[in-house]
Amino acid sequence: MDEKIDYFAHETAVIDEGCTIGKGVKIWHFCHVMEGCIIGEGCNIGQNVVISPGVVLGKNVKVQNNVSIYTGVTCEDDVFLGPSMVFTNVINPRSAVNRRGSYSTTVVKKGASIGANATIVCGHDIGEYAFIGAGAVVTKEVLPYALVVGNPARQTGWMSEYGHKLSFNKEGIAECPESRDIYQLKDGHVSKI
Repeated sequence: MDEKIDYFAHETAVIDEGCTIGKGVKIWHFCHVMEGCIIGEGCNIGQNVVISPGVVLGKNVKVQNNVSIYTGVTCEDDVFLGPSMVFTNVINPRSAVNRRGSYSTTVVKKGASIGANATIVCGHDIGEYAFIGAGAVVTKEVLPYALVVGNPARQTGWMSEYGHKLSFNKEGIAECPESRDIYQLKDGHVSKI
């Protein structure tokens, strides 16, 4: 029985059996999509990307070149993974100790962006629309809309859903300069109002 393929995969890409790949997905040169992966509609997988068994990508996830997404990672809709960023899945790896089956999980929530060469240490979720700066090393949970940079990553501000740094007035209100959406900062958390 022939299965209908409604996605593009470059001839050098390797796609293992048992993957679910949504409509309109593009998988580019030298990628390896391993068994049991779920890739949502409209995702773009850049060249030289490894997606390990059981990884879940929501709709419209953009994965840039040279990214490794290891077992235990889930990315919700509209996530951006910058060039050469990496996830880990074992907190204490040793070559001589097999820790398969005890991977930590990481969830990247809707709309979050992770910059080039950033590292996400496993077990730390990334909040909705958070923005992880290039080269950051995330070693703890990141709040929704938070901007984090550095090694170890530390929060330096808040970002809008359109990717602009927010400046809050004394009442805790900020406006995105592009979308004109209004945000509120209250009790150390940001929400769109």
